[in-house]
Amino acid sequence: MRRLSFVLSAALLLNLFAVTKSSSITFGESDEGRHPNVGALSADFDGTGTKFAFCTGTLVAPKVVLTAAHCLDFLPSYGISTVYVSFNQTFDQSNTFYSGSYVPHPEYGKNQNDPKDIGVILLNEEPLQPGTLTPLPLAKLPQAGLLDSLKAQGTLKNQVFTAVGYGQVRETKRLGPKAIMDNANRNMVLQTFQALNKAWLRLSQNPSTGDGGTCYGDSGGPHFLGGAESDLIVAITSTGDTVCRATDVDYRLDTPSARDFLQQFGVLLP
Repeated sequence: MRRLSFVLSAALLLNLFAVTKSSSITFGESDEGRHPNVGALSADFDGTGTKFAFCTGTLVAPKVVLTAAHCLDFLPSYGISTVYVSFNQTFDQSNTFYSGSYVPHPEYGKNQNDPKDIGVILLNEEPLQPGTLTPLPLAKLPQAGLLDSLKAQGTLKNQVFTAVGYGQVRETKRLGPKAIMDNANRNMVLQTFQALNKAWLRLSQNPSTGDGGTCYGDSGGPHFLGGAESDLIVAITSTGDTVCRATDVDYRLDTPSARDFLQQFGVLLP
């Protein structure tokens, strides 16, 4: 199940996509400026000028925001050619919005083993830290095959990861999907390793083991390798379980297909 937002109207969502991840991080806490390069993606779906947040993205080059392809590939069917990104701690209509065009991977969804769930938003101007004239810091990308190397060394299983997003929140283990609540804040949470596949990094978001994770609206958001202050993004939120409390399934950024796609847009890779 993709983790798009259900901030949009119910009627629009029924026609738009099978609901994925929305508001924000589960069993987490407010990001409070620790990841200023993570922003909320929004669009004017109803033509009124009101922007509806639907996914999360990360600034990886001065005018390039990284997100998931499934956050972008449905937009043409709604006549959406412009996506907006805001980097405020809380999403609302008073935010500073940076407009841009979008490019999902052209081979998205054509191969189950590697669905290439990656895309970018090409901003028209370089975003600044809210309320300042200072450019936002860029997230760092991993070396080729970094996760494979850590696995081969036997150290991947001991790593901590940090998920960040504007999606829906969950604060109780009970009540199934009824416990998922709307949210407009950028939140973060720590996670532990579960498994590594050719295209996927699977992380625990089981609160019974002390983990949290992503939920609807966090799609496309980053998973940083390391603790709460880390800026090394190694995967992006793609999917997970329906009630947002078991497993995050995240698209890897250290693979040849991900790196080849990003290099087209001038993103510097180590």
